Amino acid sequence: MDWFVVTPGLVVILFFVAVLAAFIDSIAGGGGLLTVPALLAAGLSPAQVLATNKLQSVGGSFSASLYFVRRKAVDLRRQWLNILLTFIGAVAGTITIQHLKADILRQVLPLLLIGIGLWFLFMPKLGEVDKVARLEGLAYACVGGGCVGFYDGFFGPGAGSFYALGFVTLAGFNLAKATAHAKVLNFTSNFASLLFFMVGGKVVWGLGAIMLIGAVCGARLGARLVLSRGQKLIRPMVVVVSMVMSAKLLWDSHGAALMQSIGF
Repeated sequence: MDWFVVTPGLVVILFFVAVLAAFIDSIAGGGGLLTVPALLAAGLSPAQVLATNKLQSVGGSFSASLYFVRRKAVDLRRQWLNILLTFIGAVAGTITIQHLKADILRQVLPLLLIGIGLWFLFMPKLGEVDKVARLEGLAYACVGGGCVGFYDGFFGPGAGSFYALGFVTLAGFNLAKATAHAKVLNFTSNFASLLFFMVGGKVVWGLGAIMLIGAVCGARLGARLVLSRGQKLIRPMVVVVSMVMSAKLLWDSHGAALMQSIGF
């Protein structure tokens, strides 16, 4: 599909969807809940949707990451191993998904996301202050970077939440610091996946560029709030986004059967 056949009204809608999605994503993750359905509604094929969504996601995650780095919330020199393992994991996940089905993950993921939401809801002190790290160095890079990066390349939804959860529970970061570092790794895995989609020629560059601009704007606004509002903003956003993502994934998997069983 060529972006020139898209109506101006639809382009404007996709721009503002990207703004809102990147704003949410920079705080709690889950922006794809908005952008993927919007791209499907625009008439793109599933492969084009995934590829173009990665393009706009790269813009949003880069914008947020750059803001955090410039504000010295993230020291890239101390994160190089996490970034490297995340990139390798995302490449491996992107290659693997081309040969395997993600059906098992589609069934298990809603339960994991519900667990994350409930964890943050019923543990109000979680991520309030820095704590002693449970994993450091290569061990953390393999788990918090490589494993989550593999998941992001293989499937994707909720990856930002998993990065942040890893930094809080394993690296001992407070919630605002964890969110800032999560965006750097999220950008890394998004970029790695995008490279493979580019090689496959599936990216719709016109629409993707419009949404990328919107994502840059939305992510910058969200990143500012992370540093200014911190835990008070991030915690409820993580809970809400986790529950909404879970509901959508459950509906995608079982909605048709449910509607049929009740006679619709």
